[in-house]
Amino acid sequence: MFVIAAIFFPLLLLGLLLAMERVERPLNAADTGKGLEGFLDNAQPDEVDTFVQQGLPAALERYRRRRLRRPSPGKHRGA
Repeated sequence: MFVIAAIFFPLLLLGLLLAMERVERPLNAADTGKGLEGFLDNAQPDEVDTFVQQGLPAALERYRRRRLRRPSPGKHRGA
């Protein structure tokens, strides 16, 4: 009995951790607190207009798309 428990306990624990990660991933993606702070600090006028007219989710999506298109400062393209 002890051998069976010693074999299945780590597998059960691993399964639980994987399930917790699946639950946690959408919660982290939905965390708009950091996104809102960064948005308000760096938003362009058209993004603020989107925020006023369409709400926060649409404005954050537009802001994130712009941030992904622009290369990070200090990183060089092709060398």
